[in-house]
Amino acid sequence: MSEHTNKQFDADLESVRSQFLQMGGLVEAMIQEAIDALASGDLSLVEKVREREKEVNRHEVEIDESISRILARHQPTAIDLRMLMAVSKMLTDMERSGDEAEKVATVARRIHEAELRHIPVIELRHMAANVRTMLHQALDAFARLDPIQAAAVVRSDKEVDKEWKGALRHLITYMIEDPRTISRAIDMIFIARALERIGDHAKNMSERVIYMVKGADVRHTGVKNTERQARGDEDSEEPQQDQ
Repeated sequence: MSEHTNKQFDADLESVRSQFLQMGGLVEAMIQEAIDALASGDLSLVEKVREREKEVNRHEVEIDESISRILARHQPTAIDLRMLMAVSKMLTDMERSGDEAEKVATVARRIHEAELRHIPVIELRHMAANVRTMLHQALDAFARLDPIQAAAVVRSDKEVDKEWKGALRHLITYMIEDPRTISRAIDMIFIARALERIGDHAKNMSERVIYMVKGADVRHTGVKNTERQARGDEDSEEPQQDQ
């Protein structure tokens, strides 16, 4: 590979990396704006989320095309190839995270436009903050090639799962005790489920970061094994499901 080709290859890789981080920043903003729309009733935020979703979709298509061109032109190997493969998979998780944020915004609009008084009082902002932090940390781990931070995001997903189950229990209790809350409670369940899925996508992306840096596929192997692989422990035990 000539020096000119090397420089072009490096520039192409950096462009993919930079654009993916931009895409992630948009999705982070969407999550915040969607949950702010729910809390405040500011429906202009819903429109912002929808506009950002269009940008996210554009990034997904452009990055996909860039990856295809790089693979065809440069035939990368080792960590460069793993990076491109990882980003290709992470694109789907990032785009779906944006879809979930848009769903939250859409339901927030429905709740506030209905102007019903019987809205269950349940705090979802903490859960939203947690999944947004997970997404941010997954992007940071990607940017810094940090498998340890990526493993921490995988562990964080268990806390989000607990919050989702807790929210579901509370909302079911509301519906049983006051049938007038059923419609709005279902909307809130829909929002909590969307946030839980964003946490899942952030976890998936973090697992891809570990694959990219370490060459280890840690999907479905449990949190403890993921952490061992991220540290590069020589004596990693056989993969097993764990808490």
